[in-house]
Amino acid sequence: MSTSTRRARERANTRERIIEAALHVLETEGIAALTIRRIATDVEYSAPVVYQHFANKDALVLELVAYGHHLMLTEFRQAAQEPDTDRRMTRIASEYVRFAGEHPHLYQVMNDPVVDADERRRVAEPAIDVLKELLTTWSAAHDVVLADPDQACEILWGTLYGIASLSYLGNVGNDRARRLAEQALRAILLGWQTEALANGRPASS
Repeated sequence: MSTSTRRARERANTRERIIEAALHVLETEGIAALTIRRIATDVEYSAPVVYQHFANKDALVLELVAYGHHLMLTEFRQAAQEPDTDRRMTRIASEYVRFAGEHPHLYQVMNDPVVDADERRRVAEPAIDVLKELLTTWSAAHDVVLADPDQACEILWGTLYGIASLSYLGNVGNDRARRLAEQALRAILLGWQTEALANGRPASS
């Protein structure tokens, strides 16, 4: 192995250790406990070593946001394997809310306005694209032509975000919120089907 290859591998390993340590702190203690100094201590490096990989805390948080959306994307892709088109959509709803319940601190930073909105949208795009693909497949299966598929996808995403937020309330909880998310998705989809059938025109979104 060449010296340059070994150094590149060591650098990648160091970066991975930093991300893992940051994720652990975030998931167990929350965003307030996440500092460059704390992460440096946990991985037994000096703070300047951490800064070689991440310019500041914001850059590190954005990396965690990207990681969170990657996890969510994995869950979405698994749900997409469901053979029934209607069941796929409700599974997406359930998995979204389940993710928010299992990773509350990570989910919070994934939607935190302190993180640049354009960057949040960029790292969320792959997961949103999966939802959009599933919605397109669903609409084709039910002969529903959505006037604005992007807006329809935003309606579904926003609905799931709202119900996931409800899951943190003591009188709701994650299990009930998952059921509510499935019911909400079914109601929205049924509404689009009903509108298309009644009017004989593309469903509004």
